[in-house]
Amino acid sequence: MYKVDLHTHSVASPDGSLSLQHYTQMLATKRLDYIAITDHNTITFALEVRKALGNVIIVGEEITTTEGDIIGLFLHEPIPAGLALAEAITRIKAQHGLVYVPHPFETVRKGVRATALDSVVGQIDIVEVRNGRAVFQNYSQAASNWAASHSLPGAASSDSHGWHGWGKTYSLIDRPPTADTLPASLQAARLIRRAPGPLGLLYPKYNRLRKVFTHGA
Repeated sequence: MYKVDLHTHSVASPDGSLSLQHYTQMLATKRLDYIAITDHNTITFALEVRKALGNVIIVGEEITTTEGDIIGLFLHEPIPAGLALAEAITRIKAQHGLVYVPHPFETVRKGVRATALDSVVGQIDIVEVRNGRAVFQNYSQAASNWAASHSLPGAASSDSHGWHGWGKTYSLIDRPPTADTLPASLQAARLIRRAPGPLGLLYPKYNRLRKVFTHGA
């Protein structure tokens, strides 16, 4: 069995702080077996880490669309922010990537609403039904119900923005993930979610402030 986390943010995200060393250590200690790096509106760092560590790194991007955030997995070209949801999905599919829905229905973290998802449901591959940082807005049951009603596989991912608390939320699948096999593997996956602790929840705000002050200095 393989532990895969499909939603993490590196130092390349404005609110992330996971480094090459962090990814190397997480994989070396077998706390995770495969990790997607899904930075906001860039794949530059993900490509660099994949080159360093190999195909245990999945290149992804959390894309800011006009209807909310969507993630493309197994990408090789960046997709710009500000597109309509349907156009962003078209560009993910043009790369033979997978369309992954992060924290659906949330408003604080710009989740895509149900009506928008309904309009593109035929193009969606995976729904995030367990988010490691979902506390104040936890739509896990609603996400699970929506995914099940459309026969879509669900995933558990950490949405980690830093080291503490990382490795506690992931999907346990039966084979190494590829763009061709991952959705089917997730249909029978065991989804693990454990709370990341206070710092794991606060990383995005902390990282943004730290980078502002560091840049200002």
